Amino acid sequence: MRLTPEGHGTGDVRVPRLVGLMAVDARESVRALGLVVDAPGQPDFPHAVVDYVVRQYPQPGTFVPRHSVVHVWLDFGEGEGGGGVREPRGPLPPPGGLRRELEEPGAGAVTPLVVLGSP
Repeated sequence: MRLTPEGHGTGDVRVPRLVGLMAVDARESVRALGLVVDAPGQPDFPHAVVDYVVRQYPQPGTFVPRHSVVHVWLDFGEGEGGGGVREPRGPLPPPGGLRRELEEPGAGAVTPLVVLGSP
């Protein structure tokens, strides 16, 4: 693939900015310009909808020949998974059952074993 910032050649098109777009919008943007989009390592990319483009190559504004491949990397949108807070959120389970508070073990203290549900 020949990358030129000047855009020499009659069949060259300018790569659009895809970062921040949803996968479905990124696919349509490059298709309208006669380019092809690919997401390395994501075989389900043709069906991805709510994933967001977080990186792209070539960079926006670069001139490439028509039918060139633009590579994108995706991440979930906010609240859609991915990294984030992993601490437990409410509601908590109802009190009782197997949930109970144990005393802090002291030096040499023996904590008795309690078996629930035994006859």
